[in-house]
Amino acid sequence: MKRRSFLSTSATAAFGFQVVPAHVVRAQEASKTPASKIRLAVIGCGGQGGADLGGMADEDIVALCDVDERRAAETFGKFPRAKRFKDFRRMFDAMANDIDAVLVATPDHTHAVAALAAIGHGKHVYCEKPLAHSVAEVRAMRRAALEKKVITQVGNQGHSSDSIRLFCEMVWSGAIGKVTEIHAGCDAFKDVYCQTRHQQMLQTERPPVPDGLDWDLWLGPAADRPYHPAYLPFNWRGYSAFGSGCIGDWVCHVLDPSFWALDLGLPNAITAEVKNYDPKAHAEFYPQGARITFEFPAKGDRGPVKVIWHDGDFSIPQPEELTRENRKVTGTGAVVIGDQGKIMHGSHGAGGCRIIPEARMKEYQLPDQKIPRVKGGHHQNDWLDAIRANRPAGSSFEYGGALSEIGLLGMIAIRRAGVRLEWDDAAMKFTNDEAANAFLNPPRRKGWEI
Repeated sequence: MKRRSFLSTSATAAFGFQVVPAHVVRAQEASKTPASKIRLAVIGCGGQGGADLGGMADEDIVALCDVDERRAAETFGKFPRAKRFKDFRRMFDAMANDIDAVLVATPDHTHAVAALAAIGHGKHVYCEKPLAHSVAEVRAMRRAALEKKVITQVGNQGHSSDSIRLFCEMVWSGAIGKVTEIHAGCDAFKDVYCQTRHQQMLQTERPPVPDGLDWDLWLGPAADRPYHPAYLPFNWRGYSAFGSGCIGDWVCHVLDPSFWALDLGLPNAITAEVKNYDPKAHAEFYPQGARITFEFPAKGDRGPVKVIWHDGDFSIPQPEELTRENRKVTGTGAVVIGDQGKIMHGSHGAGGCRIIPEARMKEYQLPDQKIPRVKGGHHQNDWLDAIRANRPAGSSFEYGGALSEIGLLGMIAIRRAGVRLEWDDAAMKFTNDEAANAFLNPPRRKGWEI
């Protein structure tokens, strides 16, 4: 049997007689399935891109693109046969016909321009989280992926874990009754996300651009500004021009379990409280602490759900059940509160998911498995093999994009701290605050439009 015929037959068998959503059917109908080894290009191959590539290294790595030769040097050395580029636009000009799929692992502000270029060439795309740097960019990427019928995946690796599936099955079985409130958050990398201490230094210092870094390409769609080592290689996450702060980095990992289990969708109201932060004076930065309340409306059989996000100097509240057991609440993760109990879990797919107190967990009988487990991981089985089988990946741009939007809305709420923002998801606008609407689709530098 020919390879293409086999892949087509496999895709049909994999779906069987399931009722499949329309966007899944469209993905199945795509005809971009490559041969046994996928010809993969990487945009942003240093840092996180290099780590992601570790899960994809058995494929045919044909192109590596990075604006920083220093950062990419290790990955370049591992794949000497791959062609090297600094500008992904030149990469597609030179070898678009030799690429099947693209990994995008650049800083947040260049996700959209890189991924949309790949999708425009009909390539399957894996993009790191958050999917994009603005709500408008996420919407554009979701539309493009559906129109081009490519297989997409967002880099929230925990979505392929066994633990997130167990969490969903526990919630669906009624382990804690009806969920009404979730306290989620992250206490990691506080000095990375809050960079206000560097404000004066950035205004006065003008260090030279290091050899090997193309600063203009690194900026991409962001407004022109002088280079400073305070931005690179990791701290860009704490600057609103480039990153999405703590909530943008972590909401796709921490809130994913409840987003799936409760079919949360998008909130209809968001309110942010901040610490040691002036939204005007510190507009370039992320706060020392943020506590953001998301109000999700009732949906289907569940009632409304309130999600309170805590980061920096705000911590997830300590449940009394843990105090009695002399245990600490998770620093990065969530406490999910139902009318008949609570579940606490960590990050990346509800790691360490358990009912609290521990005595209740020990007496709890685990539910039957209702969700198939992923064998082979988020990169290999749940994206690369999805391409080969011509089936949707688990955290497609439709799913992972909507999840990313929650974090992006939280970033806007921080810029409008103290204002209860009312969100109309269908219209993609805040109905009570025009100032907030200005952040939904910020301007891009000439030549980097989407």
